[in-house]
Amino acid sequence: MSPPLLTERLALRAFVPADAAFVLALVNSPGWLRYIGDRGLRTVADAETYLVQGSVASYARHGFGLLHVSRREDGTPVGMCGLLKRDTLPDVELGFAFLGAHEGLGYASESGRAVLELARQRHGLQRLAAIVQPDNAASLRVLAKLGFIYEREFRLTAESPALHLLGLALHPTA
Repeated sequence: MSPPLLTERLALRAFVPADAAFVLALVNSPGWLRYIGDRGLRTVADAETYLVQGSVASYARHGFGLLHVSRREDGTPVGMCGLLKRDTLPDVELGFAFLGAHEGLGYASESGRAVLELARQRHGLQRLAAIVQPDNAASLRVLAKLGFIYEREFRLTAESPALHLLGLALHPTA
């Protein structure tokens, strides 16, 4: 994976197994559990397996994945943001999640802009999707700031709840 991606306040880098304790805290945070769902991770070992089979495998398979997001000033981990490729979506998806203590500070928008540039410049993607629960107002605001537009209702599986599918055309930069 490439060197860290730096924004004004944040550093984005590939996840490594040593990030498992942070990931365990994030995936069991109230916001994650409410809007993304329980992944059943209860131990650091569970989180390490989740990272290796998820983000780390995605880097090898697709050249991208979710990225660890930390504050540049002190290295504090604040969340994740990156690109996902799901079998259930034709387009690559932008995904993000932040610990509650770091929500509302603009980190999702800031890291999201950096990932959009990465998608356009490094990966040559022409379009991205995002899926979000209809009542997740904060994520819907972030996606609107990034230029995503509502397209339709979407279900990951026939049994899963309805989500909003949003899309964004990535125009090449000169």
